[in-house]
Amino acid sequence: ESVEVQLATANQFSDLLGESMVMREIFALLARVAPTDVTVLVEGESGTGKELIAEALHSQSNRNKGPFVVFDCSAVPPNLVESELFGHIKGSFTGATTNRIGAFEEANGGTLFLDEIGELPLDMQPKLLRVLEKLEVKPVGSNNRVKVDCRIVAATNRNLAQEVTDGNFREDLFYRLAVIKVNLPSLKNRTEDIPLLVNHFIQKTRGKGAVESDFQISYETMAKLQKHPWPGNVRELKNFVERAAILAV
Repeated sequence: ESVEVQLATANQFSDLLGESMVMREIFALLARVAPTDVTVLVEGESGTGKELIAEALHSQSNRNKGPFVVFDCSAVPPNLVESELFGHIKGSFTGATTNRIGAFEEANGGTLFLDEIGELPLDMQPKLLRVLEKLEVKPVGSNNRVKVDCRIVAATNRNLAQEVTDGNFREDLFYRLAVIKVNLPSLKNRTEDIPLLVNHFIQKTRGKGAVESDFQISYETMAKLQKHPWPGNVRELKNFVERAAILAV
């Protein structure tokens, strides 16, 4: 069956750049999704720009005057995840000397970006699902529930569908998060975007006063950059270009 695929005419969406067909398809999807409150799941390798998608969705939404809060599920000890997400009241556990709001309340009126959602402990997943369904949180140690109003964008470098099959991630939470799913390709699979990205990073480095105004990348060098596998993706390319530009002075 033939399916019509929408492509954006621009090669940029907020801070995301790309001339490839796959990126322009993503830009078109993001443009349609951004004004809504629909939950978005972004999958992609480390360094591909998953947080940039979350920031773009926030900046292009009706919530852009509200906060953009990042919660990294891989950076919080498992025993503190519930408190960090939902808050706690004074005396609810050792060290809880004051009341504290969690990431959901902090993101009220804005966007909550749940990074590395695949690292969320299994015992926390039903609690997160309940919050997403009811739009209310219960701080640790409290008997009261607090209404929350924030848009959810989640990201992972794992294949969550496979994690569901392997029993590492709840199927109901996966489908609740993946209302809209964006698969961000690795840089080696969109090499036609490398010249655009390289020139963008040179301009940014030049803006810091660290690069001569006539600094350029030769055609031969650009061809070599396009053949490199870039295991660290766009993040690695950015660091490489900035380092090369500065050392060439």
